[in-house]
Amino acid sequence: QRQLVESGGGSVQTGGSLTLACEVPGWTYRSICIAWFRQTPGKEREGVAATGTGGRTPWYAPSVDGRFTVSQDKGANAAYLHLNDLKPEDTATYVCAADRGPYCSSRATGYQYWGQGTQIIVSS
Repeated sequence: QRQLVESGGGSVQTGGSLTLACEVPGWTYRSICIAWFRQTPGKEREGVAATGTGGRTPWYAPSVDGRFTVSQDKGANAAYLHLNDLKPEDTATYVCAADRGPYCSSRATGYQYWGQGTQIIVSS
């Protein structure tokens, strides 16, 4: 069972910023995709962003495009989700996921490996 190492999250006020990190130790495949999803009670899991080593432009959900960005540390098989201008509706449990690249899906079904999730609470 591959373990993803997540860090970051927490509580901020509206307009604040946070960074989530997702590391995939021991990854031996040539390419990797790392994505974030978020979930709130009573709602379906929502794709937030996805990036990979395939050289393609990262994907962002329309609800976060322009506020969230991803960066990647290819040497460490890690990626970071920078959440800016946070809004109360961004409150959720954020979970990172990983799978082989080079084509990185925006859908949860495209990922085999999942982290435990981290909570973000944005207060108004």
